[in-house]
Amino acid sequence: KPDPEVERERAGRLRAFVAGRDGELCKKSLDALESGARGEANLMPLIVDAVKARATLGEISERLRTVFGVFEPARTF
Repeated sequence: KPDPEVERERAGRLRAFVAGRDGELCKKSLDALESGARGEANLMPLIVDAVKARATLGEISERLRTVFGVFEPARTF
């Protein structure tokens, strides 16, 4: 079970990270990533741009899940 103090510290670091970025630039980069994923764009430069705009891994992953969904292996019994 995670240490509650570690959880609080990590949550605080994440809040500070998000507060210290240009929110509009981050949103634009995530919008561009999602748009590129809906087409045939090379996603790597768009992901790099999102990281440079200080998007979190969770935000990037969520945008990609919105387009591609979540992989579920076939059930074979």
